Amino acid sequence: MLWRFLKRISNSLPVARPIGKVRLLLLTTLLVSSMALASDAPGEMVSMTHRMMMLAMQLGVIVITARFGNILFTRLKLPGVVGELMTGVAIGPYVLGGIPIPGFPHGLFHVSESVAVGNIPVSPELYGICAVASIVLLFLVGLETDIGLFMRYSLAGSLVGIGGVVVTFLLGDLMAMMFSPMLFDEQLGFFDAPCLFLGIISTATSVGITARILSERHKLDSPEGVTILAGAVIDDVLGMILLAIGMGIIAASEASGVIDWGHIRLIAFKAVSVWLAATAIGLLAALKISGMLKAFHNRSVIAVMALGLAMILAGLFEEAGLAMIIGAYVMGLTLSRTDLSQVIQEKLHPLYVFLVPVFFTVMGMLVDIRVLASKEVLLFGMLYTVVAALAKIVGCGVPALFANFNMRGALRIGAGMLPRGEVTLIIAGVGLAAGLLNPKIFGVVVFMTFCAALLAPPTLVHLFKGTESGVRRPVDDGGSTELVFAFPSFMTAELLVGKLMSAFEDEGFFVHTISRDERLYQLRKEETVIGFQHRDADIVFDVKAPQVPFVNTAMVEAVAELERTIRELRKPLDLAALSRRVQSSEAAVQPAAARLRANLHRELLIADLKGNTKEAVIEELLDTLDRHGYLKDAADARRAVFAREENMSTGMQFGIAIPHGRTDAVDSLVCAIGIKPDGVDFDAVDGRPSRIFVLTLSPQSSAAPHMQFMSMVSQILNVQGRRALLGCDDEDEMYAVLSGATTPSKRLSVMEMVKLRKDRRPALSDFLRRDLLIPDLQGETKDAVIEELLNALNATGAIASLDEARAAIVAREAQMSTGMEHGVAIPHARTECVETLICTVGVKRDGIDFGSLDGEPSQIFVLTLTPKSADVPHVQFMAMVSRALDETGREQVLKATTPDALWAALTRG
Repeated sequence: MLWRFLKRISNSLPVARPIGKVRLLLLTTLLVSSMALASDAPGEMVSMTHRMMMLAMQLGVIVITARFGNILFTRLKLPGVVGELMTGVAIGPYVLGGIPIPGFPHGLFHVSESVAVGNIPVSPELYGICAVASIVLLFLVGLETDIGLFMRYSLAGSLVGIGGVVVTFLLGDLMAMMFSPMLFDEQLGFFDAPCLFLGIISTATSVGITARILSERHKLDSPEGVTILAGAVIDDVLGMILLAIGMGIIAASEASGVIDWGHIRLIAFKAVSVWLAATAIGLLAALKISGMLKAFHNRSVIAVMALGLAMILAGLFEEAGLAMIIGAYVMGLTLSRTDLSQVIQEKLHPLYVFLVPVFFTVMGMLVDIRVLASKEVLLFGMLYTVVAALAKIVGCGVPALFANFNMRGALRIGAGMLPRGEVTLIIAGVGLAAGLLNPKIFGVVVFMTFCAALLAPPTLVHLFKGTESGVRRPVDDGGSTELVFAFPSFMTAELLVGKLMSAFEDEGFFVHTISRDERLYQLRKEETVIGFQHRDADIVFDVKAPQVPFVNTAMVEAVAELERTIRELRKPLDLAALSRRVQSSEAAVQPAAARLRANLHRELLIADLKGNTKEAVIEELLDTLDRHGYLKDAADARRAVFAREENMSTGMQFGIAIPHGRTDAVDSLVCAIGIKPDGVDFDAVDGRPSRIFVLTLSPQSSAAPHMQFMSMVSQILNVQGRRALLGCDDEDEMYAVLSGATTPSKRLSVMEMVKLRKDRRPALSDFLRRDLLIPDLQGETKDAVIEELLNALNATGAIASLDEARAAIVAREAQMSTGMEHGVAIPHARTECVETLICTVGVKRDGIDFGSLDGEPSQIFVLTLTPKSADVPHVQFMAMVSRALDETGREQVLKATTPDALWAALTRG
């Protein structure tokens, strides 16, 4: 009712056009707010209900305005976090938030003296939300810490991190001490709380901005990039230690009133000991904690429980005299070594998107812009910013010169460590809440953060221009191997990616999409991390040498499974029946009109096509798209459409044809629609001429609702829709018909598969039995050897049906022979006639023809049966077999004459 009432009012106002939906939404919010608070008289005791209502409204305003601020600054090619900070300054109690408006006589963000705490200018409830956000933020920072990367570049990273922290801390503290008479009306010493905090604050680095820039320029894995990331780990760790020591010194000084170095050393030692002990225990117990979390199975629940642990540890650290954020960081660091790291990050991302902008906006609201505008504070702010920036560049760059970097590389590293952000503001917030910093100093910190975030991106971009190396001598890749698997086409590789993901998930790996646009994926299981990327028609793995056999085996299995699928698809399909199902869906049309209109353009509608052939109609529609600037590469678009037609004609039934293709000649889904009343032969499934043509192009390298759009078109062009469209005389009538039709929106339910995870890595000996090792096979043919091995398994009672097992093996061999190279054959299959993975190994020294890849006779046979429905490490087992049967292993196996000797040869025992 209220919405319709406001809409009528807006439409009746004497303005050039009606108020838009966004303005109407804001008007509604303001009116409801005024109505809710109009009866609140100033000076009355504020009730709990009122405070909660204010919190809800304030959060709503912050979330919306922060998002707009982020979008604005991002479009200006500036960090979005700076936009959120500036939004906080603008809507805070010192600027717009303190202006009286209807229903809010003191401003929306005014805090009454009865509820205010210390010198915090926002409500305790809002600051509490901000504290929770800081815990979430530091927990995720810890999760993102790559300890392996740090260890790989530990020397250079340590030099860079330590140098940057030491120099910036000393200069930041000295700056505060020098300007203390102007800022604090008294001369402060080096170890006084404000000086210590300004020193600690200047050390923190926000590597997120740097990482984004390096990623965009494909420099993240360069020597400078990985050194910056490793240095950031040291930076975070030392920053937390400094904060712990600083809090200890401050606590000791406040307790005695004087600087008692003995007491300070004791408290500082206690603080660092607590931090180091908690970190060490966490890292040692990481797999145990991960195992307990996995007991909850559901990934969302796992993430929530992990966050709960972070909050508990944060509270314990605060109780021990350390900051809460240190505890949150330690818990994140603990879980960063586990395969749950990416899972937790993915599931907590919505919470991050909600809370973190609130944090930055509230930090901006704490800035008293009036104080910041004073000459003294502004002068100190500029000097502090310049000194902090130079200290980072010098402190990080000079040590880099001693770690194989030249001057260019050192400058890149120093500039990469320049940005400040979340950790800086969190530490400043801790100082402000504890009364150790005044609003002047907090404003200086925000000013420094703003300038650093603003200046770092263009500086980095300039330094990374060109191809000049930043190192004196080339560095190795740390033992990584790039495996490239080439396939005939992009679509073939894309199909393999799906098969690979399923195969790795069946092995107990967590599969994560790191970047959908770049088709970058990560596989994690315990401490094993494998990355792979889909590049055009290639699938490229980045793996360590020990993982190469495992990846090769997984690829063989995925290709074999795809080959089986393709063979099944070669059977004749009833295309007419499939097309009828597409076009016969019953659906309500009107509710989705807006969705279709988003892809309809009048200039792309043709009421009377001129072409008289299939090819001519397609060319005419493509030419329309090209003439109106919708195609970046007309030739590539043409290739995509005609390649799709070669696979299978897009002529449907009822006179409709939907030619389409995926191509990077477009950035988003585009569509051209034409009518040919006389019809043309389009190889339609019902054999009739096609008269309505909907040509659609979707980007190949990014997401687009291609299938949804095709489904909508099919449903729109029902009997009534087709008649109405064929009756149109011009493009305007076509647009009216098409924009008035709709399709249903279907919800697909997704069922999560619960996987069984193992705490201990399996060994080959776990799957071998001495009574299933046959050192002297009798069979003289491939079929005879398989039968002999199956009989050995059947004799143990492990097979429910020998016939079913035989059929599964034969079917697998029909897809592709499992005869490998170097005299090894690994016949295997998935079947429900076994409950777990079982295998038998046999040796035939004379060898038999097994259809091997190298054409040589096979001498060693490993027959494996795996259940279809259970989660067993099939591919891992195959990789273990491949490693066991290296050149040395094969020699020992062929020498074995007894089951015990064969066992020893296989297990190297």
